[in-house]
Amino acid sequence: MAQIPNLDNAPLNLKSIREQSQRDLVNILKNIRGKKCLVIDPKLSGSLSLIVPTSTLKEYGIELRLLSAEPVQTDCAKVVYFVGPQFISMRFISSHVHDDASKGLQREYFLYFVPRRSVACEKILEEEKVHNLMTIGEYPLYMVPLDEDVLSFELDLAHKEWQVDGDASSLWHIAKAIHKLEFTFGLIPNVRAKGKASVRVAEILNRMQTEEPVSLSDMNIPEINTLVLIDREVDMVTPMCSQLTYEGLVDEFLRINNGSVELDASIMGAQQQDGKKMKVPLNSSDKLFKEIRDLNFEVVVQVLRQKATSMKQDYTEVTTMSQTVSELKDFVKKLNSLPEMTRHINLAQHLSTFTSKPSFLGQLDMEHTIIEAQSYDICFEYIEEMIHKQEPLNKVLRLLILFSVTNSGLPKKQFDYLRRELLHSYGFEHMATLNNLEKAGLFKKQETKSNWQLVKRALQLVEDTDTANPNDISYVFSGYAPLSIRLVQNAIRSGWRPMEEILKLLPGPHYETKRGGFSSSPSFDMSQGLSSSIDKVGDGRRSLVLVVFVGGVTFAEISALRFLSAQEGMAYDVIVGTTKIISGNSLAETFSENLG
Repeated sequence: MAQIPNLDNAPLNLKSIREQSQRDLVNILKNIRGKKCLVIDPKLSGSLSLIVPTSTLKEYGIELRLLSAEPVQTDCAKVVYFVGPQFISMRFISSHVHDDASKGLQREYFLYFVPRRSVACEKILEEEKVHNLMTIGEYPLYMVPLDEDVLSFELDLAHKEWQVDGDASSLWHIAKAIHKLEFTFGLIPNVRAKGKASVRVAEILNRMQTEEPVSLSDMNIPEINTLVLIDREVDMVTPMCSQLTYEGLVDEFLRINNGSVELDASIMGAQQQDGKKMKVPLNSSDKLFKEIRDLNFEVVVQVLRQKATSMKQDYTEVTTMSQTVSELKDFVKKLNSLPEMTRHINLAQHLSTFTSKPSFLGQLDMEHTIIEAQSYDICFEYIEEMIHKQEPLNKVLRLLILFSVTNSGLPKKQFDYLRRELLHSYGFEHMATLNNLEKAGLFKKQETKSNWQLVKRALQLVEDTDTANPNDISYVFSGYAPLSIRLVQNAIRSGWRPMEEILKLLPGPHYETKRGGFSSSPSFDMSQGLSSSIDKVGDGRRSLVLVVFVGGVTFAEISALRFLSAQEGMAYDVIVGTTKIISGNSLAETFSENLG
């Protein structure tokens, strides 16, 4: 089972993006002749493994190491560093060079910044007196295809950097990635943005088009019709809820990293592995996973049961009566999918040990109670009790953020009380975490009346739907429709104008524009959104919408977008771009280094 998705069925030629990144990397390494040691920033290793398999790198006679404070142990005379522009990485590299010099080792050093050089980082190398000993370049990896319809800009801390530190460098990076896409697939004529960061990205994108224009004469109809940019800040409710799709739950409990999950081999049915770990790839190259990844977990268990029963019946028929050759062939075909079946039955069984726990079911009930926003005291007492029981801090913070966001903060007296209780229960080292959350507006004192009830009603965020045969995106959270995806739904269907009043109730400005002289094009009418006349591009393909989440997106939201795209009358394909795939846990953790 391939770790790297094959991308053959992507609605956009994402394979060409990956192949270009592969060529860029291989050319860098080929140009450094002889045996070399490649030292990779640990944060980049996952991204690079989705571009070039480790086995390919080894074919070029390369030794692989992960960057750390420890000196590089190698016999190679050439050391090549691939790092993000982080100060700590510069310190490590400088200490490596000094250590080599103290031992009398003569080596050539090559440093490639990913995706671009940083003046501030190079200044550190100058201060450490190692800058002149290095050949410095860039490896322009702005995006990594995680799957057929998902692109990641690999910016883990984008949300925190923008919200807490006021650092907008990730916004430039996002705009640059989109602009690179436009050079391959044509200028995107329609742009809609909601939220402060998203509007900034749209403005930077327009500036880039002015400075380095995508030539319209080279393109016929652009391949991407519409770009929708959504700030995570606009909807902090969704990531704090427990995802209930299969892929979402795997991420909640087992953490998906770069398209795979690492588990004890015994969980996957391996015999006598003595705590050995194994990687389980999760992408659309696995046909069964592609079929069940976006379903509500309750349904996944039923689907797997039905498939197993059907296979058992086929086996009984084959062993008890004579079969034609073609019937046997069909049966053998089914047997080929047995490893996939076994993998997902084991995984689903393991997930059930978490989802059946009373603590998880209680948490789900509380999330829905908070979203309904009708039992303030019950919710407050539940969170207070969690703190006193010293439940895992990130679990408490998720509910606390959800509670605070839906109430536009807590009254001063209750805010001060919960803050004090948290510090007493978990230790004063978490003061910085709480300050960060307050700065980001996620746990704060109430200053204005909450708009949540109005937003919830206007966008029909609480909807009953049959999880087995859903008719609404609310199935991904068993009754709550992600606010972010309702916004995307409206942006595509009718643009921002009809929903101006609702948008004003949500954080940040909104923006929409037509670009590149496409205003007379019959393919898009601003008042109509994606009207029926433009469901197909010139050559018969469906229209394509790129939805970019600035600050991260959950697997459940991606599932909801796939569900929308598959609906009758919604004749467009969706590609998701994101700074990172997130869950409530990983997002809460970005605000602190002490979370556990």
